[in-house]
Formats: sequence, structure tokens, C-alpha cells
Amino acid sequence: MASAEIDTLIQALSRLPGLGPRSARRAVLHLIKKRETAMAPLLRALEAVNEKLSTCSICGNIDTTDPCGVCSDPRRDGSSLCVVEEVADLWALDRSRLFPGKYHVLGGRLSALDGVRPEDLTIDRLVRRIEAGGVDEIVLAMNATLEGQTTAHYVADRLEAFPVRVTQLAHGLPVGGELDYLDEGTLAQALRARRPIG
Repeated sequence: MASAEIDTLIQALSRLPGLGPRSARRAVLHLIKKRETAMAPLLRALEAVNEKLSTCSICGNIDTTDPCGVCSDPRRDGSSLCVVEEVADLWALDRSRLFPGKYHVLGGRLSALDGVRPEDLTIDRLVRRIEAGGVDEIVLAMNATLEGQTTAHYVADRLEAFPVRVTQLAHGLPVGGELDYLDEGTLAQALRARRPIG
């Protein structure tokens, strides 16, 4: 039987996405067995991120700097913004290395069932970014769910008054799928085939 401290660690890991109690137990046993080469570096990395973690005041990305690495990268094209629901979606799209612009994280999606309203998302901040000028295209990269598409249409309606081209990812994405779980090839295809809304 494991000590209370080890059991607490197993329980903490089992609450992470994709890890259940058995997977967490295996992970903890591996960390214990490889204490110097696995556990110590993991602890240092967790402490370093915990001390420096911040949310980008421009796009909403999570990074250890503010503004984040994407927003502060001078090679990024600021005239094109990709709007995503969550940080995981930003990271998934950015892994494809096909979108040269910058991002905007909404912090969720509209959902009447969950009580998520437009004012709960960063749509107003997105509008202010566009009002500031310099943005020519908005790519709506919402998940292919009912809530994701509802959010995309709401954002497109809010941006109708601005002289920007509003596009969305092509419908090659699986219905009900989430961007974070898609491979780079599928994401690349969706980015290349984006089209105007409306």
C-alpha cells in the first residue's frame, strides 16, 4: 500500500485529462523509479512554469511572458487574426505552422445550456483589436460543434460593420471534433480551404 503522500500524487495526476487512476499509478511508479532523471526535472519544470505563468493581455494565450511569444514575434503577420475557442486550439493550429498571422482566444464558446453568454467571452476585446486597425482578415477557427458554429456566426455578425474579410475553416473537420485532437494534416487542409462566411 502506498503512503498518503504518494496516494495524493496519484489522485492529483488521475484528474488530468487522459489519465485515469491506473494510468496515474503507472506514471507515479515510473517517476519514483526514475527519480533523478524523470521526477526531479519534472518538478523543476513545474515550478518554473508555475512561477512565470501568465495570460497574454493581447490574445489570451497562456505563456511565461506577456505579451506571449506569438504576439511579440515580429515575423507574424498582424493583418490576419485567427480566432479560436481555447488556448489548446491555438496551440494545435500553431503546430501546423501554416498560419502566419496572430491569434485571439475567446476563452470558450457560446452555450445556452452551460450559461455561457457573449459577455463571458473576449469578443469585445476582439472588436477593440479590429477597431485599432491593421487587421484585414479574421479566420474563425471554431470547433465543428453546434456551439462552435453558433459562436462563429455570432462573431461574424459582430464584425459585419468592419472592413475585414471574415473566413472560417473548411468543413473537412469532423462534426463534433475538437481541434486539439486533430492531426496536423487535417488542420493544414482546413486552413488552406478556409472560406468566407455568409
